[in-house]
Amino acid sequence: MNIELARFNMVEQQIRPWEVLDLTVLDLLYQVRREDFVPAGWENLAFVDMEIPLGLGEFMLSPKLEARLLQELRLKKSDRVLEVGTGSGYMAALISRLAATVTSVEIHESLAQAAQHKLQAAGCHNVTVEIGDAAQGWHPQRQWDVIVLSGSVPVMPPAFLEALAPGGCLLAVVGDAPSMTVTRWRRQGNGACQPESLFETVVPPLHHALQPERFEF
Repeated sequence: MNIELARFNMVEQQIRPWEVLDLTVLDLLYQVRREDFVPAGWENLAFVDMEIPLGLGEFMLSPKLEARLLQELRLKKSDRVLEVGTGSGYMAALISRLAATVTSVEIHESLAQAAQHKLQAAGCHNVTVEIGDAAQGWHPQRQWDVIVLSGSVPVMPPAFLEALAPGGCLLAVVGDAPSMTVTRWRRQGNGACQPESLFETVVPPLHHALQPERFEF
């Protein structure tokens, strides 16, 4: 397998057509080796348009969705980022190249440890992987410039909106399958968080995500 050709085809045939046109993001996809973050035995499928299973019911998002989410974050070098759902560590690796610090939280200890090892090997020394259940918030006393949820939630937990620093950005996939929307919130100068619907997709949910009130008949 020609790894570099596969990487080129991933970018040109999957990611660019999905409206990922930011040259900084596209360049990063060549720099951060996705094949180093997939589970052992899956290296030949690292660039395929699919969700790769990580075990424990978790999945690595498809390349085009990872790239699109990264573009929509509009990261700055000064940003302090919270990622919920470390998974393989690949998304944290991408974010780390564009932000000041990344705190990535993973509910499964074995995945967290594997991701931390891969991130260190990739030279991502500004990423801290923490173990815990962050589906409804994390370190409520802290504020973050950027928050990204790597799994879907039926509704947005208020704790994440409250944890956004002034001018901060929160990105999440919200809804129930088969109808989910990637939504971005920004904290305005008056403290209000304004949501913006970006595009539709379907991704696996976070464990223990906040559930809406559902009517029973």
